[in-house]
Amino acid sequence: MTQQRAQQRKAVALISGGLDSMLAAKVIMEQQIHVEGINFYTGFCVEGHTHAIRKKDKKKNKRNNALWVAEQLGIKLNIIDVIDDYKDVVLNPTYGYGHNLNPCLDCKIFMVNHALAWMEEHDFDFIITGEVVGQRPMSQRKDTMPIIARKSHADDRLLRPLCAKNLPPTLPENEGWVNRDLLLDFQGRNRKPQIALAEHFGFSEYAQPAGGCCFLTDESYASKLSDLWETRGERSYELDDIMLLKVGRHLRPLPHFKLIVAREEGENHYLEGYRHQYVHLQPISHKGPLALLDGQADAGDLELAASIVARFSQGKRAEQVVVEVVDPRAGITSLKVAPLAASDIPDSWYV
Repeated sequence: MTQQRAQQRKAVALISGGLDSMLAAKVIMEQQIHVEGINFYTGFCVEGHTHAIRKKDKKKNKRNNALWVAEQLGIKLNIIDVIDDYKDVVLNPTYGYGHNLNPCLDCKIFMVNHALAWMEEHDFDFIITGEVVGQRPMSQRKDTMPIIARKSHADDRLLRPLCAKNLPPTLPENEGWVNRDLLLDFQGRNRKPQIALAEHFGFSEYAQPAGGCCFLTDESYASKLSDLWETRGERSYELDDIMLLKVGRHLRPLPHFKLIVAREEGENHYLEGYRHQYVHLQPISHKGPLALLDGQADAGDLELAASIVARFSQGKRAEQVVVEVVDPRAGITSLKVAPLAASDIPDSWYV
């Protein structure tokens, strides 16, 4: 046996926390390849955030699915913060957005490129992803998959084990590091082959696909982000911006200010952390939500905001509710307001 064949090859697998990436890694591990996982934190990941905040979700099983996948596979997972680097992908995607603000093709190029840099730095041999031809309308088409390989500069060091037989052979296959005959030919959106393979490997309780693990694919979230950009007059964001878009009711009664109103106790506690950054309102005569005011508001605006917040309190049918208004720069005032009726809050106010 030659020294090259005796050497154990190493692959880095993009682990999203979904079933496909877990299966792709397992298929390669079955060929005696050393596999480590890599997971990129962009700030837009869905899992864990709102479930951890909202009290109504406390009984739900909460886990980081990427860490869970790594545990099931028995591999090391490298979690890398790419929040700042990822901004250009969100703000200026070369290949545009999907149905909402999801820059899926640019995102995959970005992640494979960063995986390539990690691979080279750590002396690994190739990259694995869980992509399947035809599964995603933007990034997982037969005509876009070569774009990802080329633009990320991974070229033929990028291997998609679940659909490899539908694609040209890659370097790991041509060099004999991986047996192409043991790779798969999955295609399309039918999940039955993946489910059967998971059963074969003994995997259960894996995350169910629900449109991706990114808030940018969510219509409601994308609307809030678009509103943020439009009202600020620039396309930019900080981590606090995108985290707050995940929490509470967002209402914009007037163009120059928005309210973020907690929906329950867990969100109240979360918004507490932003008291020193925003003007905030909370009923004190009745139990009710904490609300942050984002923008500029005069006295009349504050009275309107207080009436809205009162509507979501236990005093919504009272003649008056006392709402405390705290401006971190100007101090505390109390307003006695009549709660707005539900009919006085049009759908157009909801961002």
